[in-house]
Amino acid sequence: MRLFSTLLAATFAVGLIASPAAAQKHSRDDADRAFRATVEGRSMPLPKIEKRVMPFMGGADYLGPEFKGETYRLKFIKNGRVIWVDVDAATGRIKRKSR
Repeated sequence: MRLFSTLLAATFAVGLIASPAAAQKHSRDDADRAFRATVEGRSMPLPKIEKRVMPFMGGADYLGPEFKGETYRLKFIKNGRVIWVDVDAATGRIKRKSR
């Protein structure tokens, strides 16, 4: 039983250590892909897209972006609810907004 507890604790610890590293790599990959898309003219710069979306968010707090190829997904929070806004990366047009 002691061996099982030790293995379980070790597995849990590895998961805690690996999760932030995986998240950082994912965010770096998003940033690299977004940069290449902007340089190649397939995407507007993120600050320009953020400026277009902010006026429609009615005071929600901006948490950050994700880049999904042809779409930026911007994450906001308001009154404890998360709001996702999908924006066409090439045009800056809002495609979808969660409620």
